[in-house]
Amino acid sequence: MVSVKISAAGPAQGSETEAAIEHRIDKLLVGAIDPHVHSGPSIAPRALDHLELAQQASKAGFAAVVTKDHDYSGVMTAELIKRHHPELKTKVYSSIALNNVVGGFNPYAVEHTAAMGGKVVWFPTLAAENHLRWERESQRSHPASTSKMRAAVGIPVFNADKSVRDEVKEVIDVIARNDMVLASGHLHVSETWIVFEEAKRRGVKRMTLTHPEDIVDGSLNDVKGLAAMGAFVEHSLCMFLDGSKFKIADGPDLGHYIEAAGVEQTVMCSDLGQPGVFGPIEGFRRGIRMCMDLGYSDDQIRKMVSTNTARMLGIEADLPAVQ
Repeated sequence: MVSVKISAAGPAQGSETEAAIEHRIDKLLVGAIDPHVHSGPSIAPRALDHLELAQQASKAGFAAVVTKDHDYSGVMTAELIKRHHPELKTKVYSSIALNNVVGGFNPYAVEHTAAMGGKVVWFPTLAAENHLRWERESQRSHPASTSKMRAAVGIPVFNADKSVRDEVKEVIDVIARNDMVLASGHLHVSETWIVFEEAKRRGVKRMTLTHPEDIVDGSLNDVKGLAAMGAFVEHSLCMFLDGSKFKIADGPDLGHYIEAAGVEQTVMCSDLGQPGVFGPIEGFRRGIRMCMDLGYSDDQIRKMVSTNTARMLGIEADLPAVQ
């Protein structure tokens, strides 16, 4: 167990007025980056589409967003938004999740995503063997699960001897050649260790552990060790915030994860865009407030909602100047 210390009272408390706190949050949203947003269209219900996301994020001053769908790469939509809406301040990037619809570990699909400017390759999520096991054992249904398609089939990552499968290595090589982010998706954390070690050997420079707080069974020691390996640790704010139907943990839990990885290797995402819950921008507002209440300084929070994420994605030059 990692020993951590969380401040009982932070700078968002005490004599500071609510107006002053909101002003600080407004300033921290300028230049923010959300690397994991579930906007639509999608086969799963979505509360906003990719263009609406870009418009809302631009109004708040976000530097960038990365759209994620479990079934398709959104790079074509991102290009259309860039071409037809030059007035938007927020850059829209996309990603690909290696689930059944794209053929699992399909190097052609990953190469196409890279050629179209995609930034993130998510290893299997809804089709990860670990995800399907989690659904069976927890008797929970993932919010993106749908009856509109045939049931997901598990996509293996390893051979029988726990060595990484050749098709997985081929995708890893595409990620390395194109300097993309390898995100662990819904692999079990024990699988992530092996995949990340293989990826590092094969030249991948950007790796991200996806929401250790849910599905993947990431412990504080896992978080500490993977961060020490050079991986970023991405936290889904929707899983910590009051008023979110996805909440499974509290602010102090988030603080423990941050301290385990270190501020420098932590990134925040909304993981929002679903109906029946507040939107991605509001999720970031509430997440920033939570970090203030945990005692993190504005400089530390900016790293976790902006500059670390820019470093992870390789878009440092895209960040606007912040006054």
